[in-house]
Amino acid sequence: MEEKEYSFTESMLFTQRMAQLSKALWKAIEKDWQRWIKPFHLNINEHHVLWIAHYLNGATISDISKFGVMHVSTAFNFSKKLEERELLTLSKRENDKRNTYIKLTDKGTNLLMELMAAYEPAKNSVYQGSLPLRELYGKFPEVIELLAIVRNIYGEDFMEIFETSFSRLEKEFLEKEKNHDRDVENVV
Repeated sequence: MEEKEYSFTESMLFTQRMAQLSKALWKAIEKDWQRWIKPFHLNINEHHVLWIAHYLNGATISDISKFGVMHVSTAFNFSKKLEERELLTLSKRENDKRNTYIKLTDKGTNLLMELMAAYEPAKNSVYQGSLPLRELYGKFPEVIELLAIVRNIYGEDFMEIFETSFSRLEKEFLEKEKNHDRDVENVV
């Protein structure tokens, strides 16, 4: 890719604007996330490991590290803690001794489902902060420019995993809504 010259001022202002906005947004996300998972005796990294393991179904420690944007040792250490709580298992495969694979146990899957059921949109500041935009435009912000920046930093593999996991999540929720609607119709 050809290097283009941009002014120092333009570069500095953009970088600092992104840093301040990211820090403010992360602080709100972190606070919301911790409030949500605290009753389940999880921290953010543990929840993230469970989430990724569920949606990647057969993830390795390297996958958790890459997609969870955490050091490999962090992914491994939190996975070990979750294994001690019998929420997931760590294993090697006969044909692949280099990688450690993670699989949620039934207990881990049930906990993740309980967590999803416990989510309260009214207590999520980022969601609440986005509602005026949804009301104005009829949809939530797509943050396409942010996705492009993340793609340029972490690459296509990261974005592919990101899209796959959220497609699976959406499919699960749509199935639950469909089943719920069917159950309601049968009662009526």
